[in-house]
Amino acid sequence: MLAEPGAPDEVLVSRLLLASSPSALVVSADAAPADRARALESSSSRRVPLFVVAPERTAVVADELRRLDVQTVVAVGAEIPDLGLPQTTDETRLGAGVTTSDRSDVVVLTTEPAAAVDAELGGAEAIVVPVADPRASGASVAAVKEAGDAAVIGVGAEFGTTEQFVERVRLARTVPELPGGGQLMFPSRRVVALYGSPGSQELGPLGRQDLPATVRRAQTLVAQYDKLSAVPVVPGFEIIVTVASAEPGYRGAYTNVLDPAVIEPWVDAAAQAGIYVTLDLQPGRMDFLTQAKMYRSLLERPNVGLALDPEWRIKNDQVHLEQIGSVTPAEVNRTAAWLAELVRSKGLPQKAFVLHQFDADMLGDRTRLDTSHPELAVVLHADGHGTPAVKMGTWNRMIAGLPPNIWMGWKNFYTEDKPMFSPAATMDVRPTPFFISYQ
Repeated sequence: MLAEPGAPDEVLVSRLLLASSPSALVVSADAAPADRARALESSSSRRVPLFVVAPERTAVVADELRRLDVQTVVAVGAEIPDLGLPQTTDETRLGAGVTTSDRSDVVVLTTEPAAAVDAELGGAEAIVVPVADPRASGASVAAVKEAGDAAVIGVGAEFGTTEQFVERVRLARTVPELPGGGQLMFPSRRVVALYGSPGSQELGPLGRQDLPATVRRAQTLVAQYDKLSAVPVVPGFEIIVTVASAEPGYRGAYTNVLDPAVIEPWVDAAAQAGIYVTLDLQPGRMDFLTQAKMYRSLLERPNVGLALDPEWRIKNDQVHLEQIGSVTPAEVNRTAAWLAELVRSKGLPQKAFVLHQFDADMLGDRTRLDTSHPELAVVLHADGHGTPAVKMGTWNRMIAGLPPNIWMGWKNFYTEDKPMFSPAATMDVRPTPFFISYQ
């Protein structure tokens, strides 16, 4: 671990891996993306260190420039605060000749691209991660696994305590990866899923063709998002495994329970095709935890998460379609705690834990939801349908007052939406959803 209050990642890396440099690049912390990109390219191609300068970090960066014995400072883009050295914007004055330390046998993980460039100048392997965790992406997991005797270093306090970092490195080396790589659900991937139940034409597109055709349909749908998403898009199945019923159904609970053996081939095929599966529960008068436990064997798979659909959670004196169902935060929390323990005990990657909602009362007081389990990526899935104005009205109500640690999900309806959002329109929704399903 490398961390120091007020010290940028690239300064910490420079102290570890660089001994001197006749020149350096600096770029403002609020520089335009194009200027940032140019600075990174120039640093890498000219082999000179790069530092990102914010007003509160000026003194720290200036100290590091002096330690490196920098004589020429080249600023890219917006004006840089005074660093105590002459500045120019003429990149032709950059002089190569950086001298490295003898600490190149390291793997550096950082969320700051400038720090990664400086680490590579120092001879280290550097991986930029979307969040400060060695499990965050396929590239970071691969680097940690292949590190051998090299030290793995997380740069920045965001990586947690030394003890936390060591444990996460251990998990990165031992836990199975998710479809698309890495062991954390988001933000390293976006899931675009078909919703429905096998063999059911009425419940959604997932059940309107056989399994091989469903795999192909999911892959075709994902391809529409590939050029729109800044992160890889992974196909998904959201499979309704317990289906709300107008009849008493399973044990009089107004729900029909699919045998896990019926779902298992779908999970197997999904794993082979790189598809993430979410098991969706419509429990009727049963509680969510009881139903979740029925699918424990499937939830022990690394590519399987869980979705709760409170619209179909009714009280013992209620029947479906006469009212909108709801669930207490306490019941959601019991289910979340059980699922998190399953992840820990079975050495699994993080699981998606999806909460469907379109009505304010469906989840009760959301401030009481426990979203703190690191084993779960909690998704609030806004299920509104209708015209674009109606859908956005539902969305805006759902995102208001969200608990912490929540990712957003969005649903497109082939028949109920008028018109249905295109992939481009879906990606224009803010905040951009990381879990998108089609019904």
